[in-house]
Amino acid sequence: MTALRLASLAALPLAGLADRFGRRPTILINCALGLALTIAAAASPGYWWFVAIFALGRPFLSATAAVAQVMAAELTGASDRAKAVALIAAGYSLGAGITAVVHSLAATALGFRGTFALAIVPMAFLPLISRWLVEPDRFAILATAPQHPVPVLGAIAPRFRRRLAIVAALAFALSIITGPANSFLFLYAQNVVRLSGVVTAAMVVAAGTLGLVGLVIGRWLADHWGRRLTAAVAMVAIALCGVVAYSASRPALVVGYVLGILAGAVFAPAAGAFVNELFPTSVRASVAGWQTIAGVLGAVTGLLAFGAMVDMSDHFGLAALLTFVPPNVRGPAVLAAPRNQGPRARRALARHHLTALVVNELGEEISRRLDKVSAVLIANH
Repeated sequence: MTALRLASLAALPLAGLADRFGRRPTILINCALGLALTIAAAASPGYWWFVAIFALGRPFLSATAAVAQVMAAELTGASDRAKAVALIAAGYSLGAGITAVVHSLAATALGFRGTFALAIVPMAFLPLISRWLVEPDRFAILATAPQHPVPVLGAIAPRFRRRLAIVAALAFALSIITGPANSFLFLYAQNVVRLSGVVTAAMVVAAGTLGLVGLVIGRWLADHWGRRLTAAVAMVAIALCGVVAYSASRPALVVGYVLGILAGAVFAPAAGAFVNELFPTSVRASVAGWQTIAGVLGAVTGLLAFGAMVDMSDHFGLAALLTFVPPNVRGPAVLAAPRNQGPRARRALARHHLTALVVNELGEEISRRLDKVSAVLIANH
């Protein structure tokens, strides 16, 4: 599982190519190769062949997701940017939800090979999508310049590196939750709390419906409260929902998962618009690649830390508390301290400062309590 996550590190140079050769060709080629390798993995002769082939396909799909968000932001104006990012997040969530429902209801009939072979469906629609996909005007204008960046490892100019470091740190912190949640949660539901396939499918459908509502709420809040304030509050909510989901009961799992999807949906439009507005067109795809890398490293860190905590404490809820909360109680404080980014940010400045103060105080209090819990846990082992 960790190896498959680490395979996405190769998404950095693949996404960075979009800053040199264009968004449209990069996204179409990456998507085609990623889907083709996923289909090939389904037909692999053995388990390790499956792991190897699927790992080869992950970077292409990760790069596709990263560049798609950049492309959506560049095809819209500032007033519609959060809405466009929300639409991309909705599409991603819909695809993931359909796969989860199919696996829950038809795992015995299809098996893992049949589930992965379903990648042939979006592959069939790719030629049609290519006719509708257009290059953003902003990149088309930039492409006429006589000088172009060398397409290696998503190079970022020094003046943007501090912003990139903040974005990467936030992606890392958030992925510490989403890594274990995406990889372990359905196994936890099936093997620990014994949630049936029908109930799991219903939970996914309910979460998907609420997620669509969350995207609408997140878009509205991003435009009226500001990108950073909305993302900061949602980030704390995601961490708390992750702890609730692993609280060793079926109702807690369902409530934590559904509300976590809602919080993640609120987070997506605000964070997506915020990141794209921080960087110029010439480096946005490279920034998306670095953000993907930070997310992969955060997910791997979360998987390893969560697994170690479960082994040490033999308690999923405590492991979730110690893994999810510490990285995500201070990250939003950075996000909630905005620069002056325009009229909306100026109007929301007082709210941002108040949120930063509250989140910092909350983070300090939670950290003190976690230190006490950790000391007791270590003393008992």
